[in-house]
Amino acid sequence: MCLLAVAFRMHSDAPLIVISNRDEFYERPTLPMHWWTDEAILAGRDQQAKGTWLGISKNGRFAAVTNFRNIRRDAMPQTKSRSRGELVTGFLSSTRDVHQWASSLNSSLSDYDGFNLMIFDGITLLYVNNQGDPVQVLEPGVYALSNHRLDSPWPKVDYAREQLERVLSADTINQATLPTLLNTLALEKTYAPHLLPDTGITVEWETLLSSPFIISEGYGTRAATAIIISPEGKVSAAEQGFENGEKLGFNQFDYQILGN
Repeated sequence: MCLLAVAFRMHSDAPLIVISNRDEFYERPTLPMHWWTDEAILAGRDQQAKGTWLGISKNGRFAAVTNFRNIRRDAMPQTKSRSRGELVTGFLSSTRDVHQWASSLNSSLSDYDGFNLMIFDGITLLYVNNQGDPVQVLEPGVYALSNHRLDSPWPKVDYAREQLERVLSADTINQATLPTLLNTLALEKTYAPHLLPDTGITVEWETLLSSPFIISEGYGTRAATAIIISPEGKVSAAEQGFENGEKLGFNQFDYQILGN
């Protein structure tokens, strides 16, 4: 379960701004954001399936995936053969543009459990899922995503979008903005049941997962990530790790996109 907001071509200082919380079981082994030795990818790494939930590449590509939660629809859910994390790494390591790469997924969409995917090739931002919806080319705007369709009216999704819109009011956005971005989704607040979706899980879990920042026994927000890409191709990225709401390691990276 994750929460993500993206500002695309909404500020002159940054064609792309990303904020995200990654929620996961604490026991699932994970490496923090780092430069991978086997790919030109900057991302955390899921040590169980070897993929990632969000990352950027040395040539300025970005991708993030969330799972699509609809247990009520899937009366007998089955774990599919391929990990959703490989979608992010597959796009980041590809040289195809977003349209070509998304088209290449058509024959394998059913190989994955339900997912949402946002991909950016330096020019175009695309939203893809395997819920039967058409691929969506995103116009300049602010978008938010959790575990349903893009901009679904969940309280935490609305909150994430509003928080990022608030940051966009600043005259200047640069590397110094990263701490502010990392804190935008730090709110620990659950919402009333009548405001929440019914995705087939218990009311207790639906309520717990409604918080932008999650703290619970065995499960919660494991990392907050912020990314800024400037018009000149400078990337600033930071990740703050968490467990049980306590801060763990912090990593920041600044680099120039290859070819810029």
